[in-house]
Amino acid sequence: MLNFWKKSEAPEPGPAVKPDQQSERAAAPVSVPVEKRSWISKLKAGLAKTGSGITNLFVGVKVDEALFEELETALLMADTGVDATAHLLTQLRARAKRDRIEDGQQLKAVLAELLVDLLTPLQRALDLSRPSPIVMMIAGVNGAGKTTSIGKLAKHFQSHGKTVLLAAGDTFRAAAREQLAIWGERNGVQVIAQESGDPAAVVFDAVASAKARNIGVMMADTAGRLPTQLHLMEELKKIRRVIAKAMPDAPHEALLVIDGNTGQNALAQVKAFDEAIGLTGLIITKLDGTAKGGVLAAIARTRPIPVYFIGVGEALDDLQPFDAREFVSALLG
Repeated sequence: MLNFWKKSEAPEPGPAVKPDQQSERAAAPVSVPVEKRSWISKLKAGLAKTGSGITNLFVGVKVDEALFEELETALLMADTGVDATAHLLTQLRARAKRDRIEDGQQLKAVLAELLVDLLTPLQRALDLSRPSPIVMMIAGVNGAGKTTSIGKLAKHFQSHGKTVLLAAGDTFRAAAREQLAIWGERNGVQVIAQESGDPAAVVFDAVASAKARNIGVMMADTAGRLPTQLHLMEELKKIRRVIAKAMPDAPHEALLVIDGNTGQNALAQVKAFDEAIGLTGLIITKLDGTAKGGVLAAIARTRPIPVYFIGVGEALDDLQPFDAREFVSALLG
């Protein structure tokens, strides 16, 4: 057993806010931090390819059937999916008729409302207030950004006062273990790994260690796999069973990392992994530059699993909690 170890130094939690302080803050002018403005700018830039194909339709046009037909094509091209596209257009036509909307910009504003309503059920905060350790399985196909996301999540959890332990359950690729070890070193957290052997055994040891040391969050990396690789999907199910043996109520989260560029293929991945391990949340990566950002709408209609985080770049802070209104605002401007 190889342990890449460095003491985790979690920051002190901020002072509690009293009720009277909350009301005072609510009354004060809202100031958006520089970091948040930077994140929103990155998100808007990342979704520009998807958004421009939709928003350009509403410029200087009247609302007629030709516009709806062009919008249908644009939504499908953005991988919104047949079901979500039909749902949005049905509601949009009804609103246009009811409110007698004739201006393209007014119709775009209604589309934004409908998208927010559709995506809001996906918006859910990851609960870090549960008893320790919180055990998480992280799955995803090769190239989705799974290991990198784990490193970023470790940083996020530390910023919320949690100690972190990582398990290198991807024993098929030495590069995966090495990459996880690098992220562990960057964040100052322990990485439990083996050069070879049973991934489930590595994860079992990690859960036992997390319980013994009262670690806040234990994340298990698993071998990147396609849903069609049945032997690897069976191994994923085995890891889930072994975690439950080590800790009866675990895993508390089963997360799937999805490359935002894969469009409708992402929806197929969600269905396959959900059936295999019972997904509790999604992480959508690489939204920077994709023209297929509409896939979130497809997920919302077909398999509405919470989207905990979305990513728009390689920097540590480029992975942020999903906010439906923020997302739609960046998409449609």
